[in-house]
Amino acid sequence: MTRRLVLFAWVFLTPAACAPAAEKTYPATVLLIRHAEKPPDDDPSVHLSAEGKKRADALPGLFEMSKIRPDPFPKPAFVFAAANSMKSHRSVETVLPLAEAFDLKLRTPLKNEDFAKLAKHVLTDPKYAGKTVLICWHHGTMPQLARALGATDAPGDWKGSAFNRVWRIDFGDGGKATFRDLPQKLLPGDA
Repeated sequence: MTRRLVLFAWVFLTPAACAPAAEKTYPATVLLIRHAEKPPDDDPSVHLSAEGKKRADALPGLFEMSKIRPDPFPKPAFVFAAANSMKSHRSVETVLPLAEAFDLKLRTPLKNEDFAKLAKHVLTDPKYAGKTVLICWHHGTMPQLARALGATDAPGDWKGSAFNRVWRIDFGDGGKATFRDLPQKLLPGDA
């Protein structure tokens, strides 16, 4: 009986078992964008369309004051994109010009379906605390990513034809998330 008790104590009192759960730290703002325009459905390309490349090149404009943008988005300190896959390189291609323009490292550690891991990382790593984080993801899992980040009032889907939106999540006292769906206003025709 004594051996079992000692083994039980050893298993449950190892340093990993005693480590506290990761505390949440909150960025000031998380900006979620979908990758830019893709080719028509009958085109199997994994890359952006010509229009998508224009949007990718125009993304730094989100953070500049202008006549149409008197209150620009806060400039990101960190930029994430869904990792390239056999079906799409579009998230990386969308934010690469932005990361280069702002001299930021483009972080692509996770696949599209790993949105919960990304949310946990952004909410628990202290280096993001009080910063703006931009995440470019695929529209199919964007609502789940927004909810994992605490935006419980985010829509249940991201319209498949929409490439010109920014889902902005601001974190207030105690990490309370405030969600807003905003237009990019980068290209002609953006609503």
